[in-house]
Amino acid sequence: MERNADLLALAHELADASGAVIRRHFRTKLTAEIKADNSPVTIADREAEQAIRAHLKSRAPGHGIVGEEFGADRDGAEIVWVIDPIDGTKSFVTGKPLFGTLIGCVRNGQPVAGIIDQPILYERWAAATGEGATFNGKTVRTRPCAQLGDAMLYATSPHMFHEREFAAFERVRKAVAWPNYGADCYAYGLVASGFADLVVEATLKFHDYCALVPVIEEAGGIITDWRGRALDAGSDGRVVAAGDRAVHRAALVLLAD
Repeated sequence: MERNADLLALAHELADASGAVIRRHFRTKLTAEIKADNSPVTIADREAEQAIRAHLKSRAPGHGIVGEEFGADRDGAEIVWVIDPIDGTKSFVTGKPLFGTLIGCVRNGQPVAGIIDQPILYERWAAATGEGATFNGKTVRTRPCAQLGDAMLYATSPHMFHEREFAAFERVRKAVAWPNYGADCYAYGLVASGFADLVVEATLKFHDYCALVPVIEEAGGIITDWRGRALDAGSDGRVVAAGDRAVHRAALVLLAD
């Protein structure tokens, strides 16, 4: 059986392949198309995912893949890669280097390895179950934050919440020390590194959070849905990640319907 460490090594190769593509397109004049789900996509998203798929076909042809742009292939395999080539396409298109490539790996449906790669800043968070979490090769840990009133909160945008979700999010926002917006997956890396304490988001898909699970958990944090349940492909897209379990519990109380 392939070790989680081996899967993480392969994930690094995939991030290298996608990053080379993305850097060629960053801050060039790109046309963004609007997909059926009202999200933008560019040639960079598609070419980055194609590079990942080509590398996987060469290195691990028996593995499955689920990508945001080109769907599923062998998604019933024991090991499946879950890919978001550019998480934060709006940031990418507007020249802001706080997007990221998300490379997640699941074994029998459970996330076991993940990478958050920021190819412009050359910053990379990586983790595999039982192997710890790193930032650019150095071990990272979340920081203690026992009081919600001391927490630094992130969400990509307040507009990502539907009406009842927005009301719940507002309860958390009003309780924290400092709300921040606009970092997409980068915010979860900041939690893993101990610079932020909490991320609350909604309307996410599996490719948006699969890679985040090992990174947050192996750094000592916790990431669940708004009811405190473990995340998987069937989760409802409402995510709360925290570096400290006390802050996570306090946020769940305020997020409850």
